[in-house]
Amino acid sequence: MFVDSHCHLNYKGLVENQQAVLVRARAAGVSTMLNISTRESEWDEVIAVAERESDVWASVGIHPHEADQHPDMQTATLVERSGHERVVAIGESGLDFYYDHSDRDRQRTSFRAHIAAARETGLPIIVHTRDAEADTAEILAEEMGKGAYPGVIHCFTASADFARKALDLGLFISISGIVTFKNARDLQETAKTLPGDRLLIETDSPFLAPVPHRGRPCEPAFVADTARFLAALRGESVEALAETTRANFLKLFSKVVA
Repeated sequence: MFVDSHCHLNYKGLVENQQAVLVRARAAGVSTMLNISTRESEWDEVIAVAERESDVWASVGIHPHEADQHPDMQTATLVERSGHERVVAIGESGLDFYYDHSDRDRQRTSFRAHIAAARETGLPIIVHTRDAEADTAEILAEEMGKGAYPGVIHCFTASADFARKALDLGLFISISGIVTFKNARDLQETAKTLPGDRLLIETDSPFLAPVPHRGRPCEPAFVADTARFLAALRGESVEALAETTRANFLKLFSKVVA
């Protein structure tokens, strides 16, 4: 039974046919999905799906793209909303210097506020990083020095060096359908060597559909395709990889009731 550790069921491309998307996911063997929020206005809707669907859980957070639109987001607000029984994670948050949709300093401030919420609640922070390895690694390490917190680097595409830094801090690493892309050779090499007890899989749907679904909106059912590819890459059975990543998910997102 697969776990999709990161999807956006309320995004265009999935929300229009959300029930059908969920039916297809279950038919593909996906037993658990984590529905991620990216702005405060989404929180109620994302939580509502988790309230309605027993195999869906929720996060609360502000994506780095949205940091400028949430200049007053406080750790206390994240902590308060994460008290809901179906909210199991903080984020996604982090740094995105590729698009620079928000001021970089505001992204950094927001990121630290999310880490503080993870530290206070014990819920894992879901980390987004793109073209910001050095700054992300620095903030993660500085904040870990203030007190431990759990977390995962989602949709991992960074360097092997960054992977080692994240692992050294005790974080998990989640692999998306990007690993199936022909031009993802460096990622594939890194994915081969990731320790099994820190590995997660995800879709980031409706984005980044894996082979053989390129060009279509991604959906949670496709995590099975990523799992099959990753298992073959690592020389494991897909059943073993599914069981390992499920166990890791339940360890990291400890608020989830299996």
